[in-house]
Amino acid sequence: MLKTLIKTAAVAALIGPVAGAAFAADDYPSRNIEMMFPWGPGSAFAMAQIITNAMGDELGTNISVVSTPGAAGVKSFNTALEKPADGYTLIDGWVAPLVLQPLAGNTEFTHTDFTPLWSATRVPFAVVVRKDDERFPDYDAFIQYLKDNPGKARYSSGSIGNIPHMVLAKMMQTEGVYARNIPYPQDGDAFKDLRGGLLDFSFNDPITFQSNKDAFKTLVAFTNEKDVAAAYDENTPTLDDLGLDIGLTGLAPSGWNWFLVHKDTPEEIVATLNTAMEAALNRPEVQERLKAAGFLPTMYPPERYEEIVGPIGDQIAAAKDAITWEAEQLAK
Repeated sequence: MLKTLIKTAAVAALIGPVAGAAFAADDYPSRNIEMMFPWGPGSAFAMAQIITNAMGDELGTNISVVSTPGAAGVKSFNTALEKPADGYTLIDGWVAPLVLQPLAGNTEFTHTDFTPLWSATRVPFAVVVRKDDERFPDYDAFIQYLKDNPGKARYSSGSIGNIPHMVLAKMMQTEGVYARNIPYPQDGDAFKDLRGGLLDFSFNDPITFQSNKDAFKTLVAFTNEKDVAAAYDENTPTLDDLGLDIGLTGLAPSGWNWFLVHKDTPEEIVATLNTAMEAALNRPEVQERLKAAGFLPTMYPPERYEEIVGPIGDQIAAAKDAITWEAEQLAK
């Protein structure tokens, strides 16, 4: 009798966790879900709330977006990874902490250490100048000016070493020109100085451009897609329009995010989240609100994650090298 009891207890101990996981998956979600967000509150935070509110509606629960800034966005990822892989912690996977920080050796994770849901949004970057600046009627004239005045032009990518800086430096390296990047603690200050003539050109994003459309014009949007460039205006040329290949394709020359979960999250729960996210992103009102805030829905399915995100690391590494090249040219 004792042997039977021992054997029964042993079997129960073995199957208990499996049965518990299956029950948890069947019952999911039975409580509120959290989304770890890597920055402080702002427009990107509001974008995350638009999507998670719609997802929560689909799931019949609340998804709260938790601002967890620190270590260039890495803190939010580490915080999420410390929590159980039970589907109750999502990660807003912005490119800087997901790809750029691992590339810099600042994380113990890479993009392969997560299970992807759907991609969320992108923020395409562009080069803008003052609308009344007669030196720059178009992109070709702009590049010719930089060739004629090496290192004399002043621009801003916001901060030094960020993704807009990499993209602009790679463009200039491709064209064999260079300029001086002036960092600003707030992007708005840079755009104010561009208006005032203290800067010659700057990076921009669609929502900022729309609010400065009276003063700015675009020379190129860093995309090959006309509908993405149209987020600025219908006259904004793409890389393809200019016959320009800067070695950055797809999402690489933009800001973007992809929703993620811990890689050990049960497949049934991942499937439930994916169904909810797809439905949320397909809601017309969600897409309209995202676009109005300057975030373009990307809506790549999870099975395309590695195909799209995988090559971005190598492309960004080449763009980082362009920043080094820029500094070398300025030091001559």
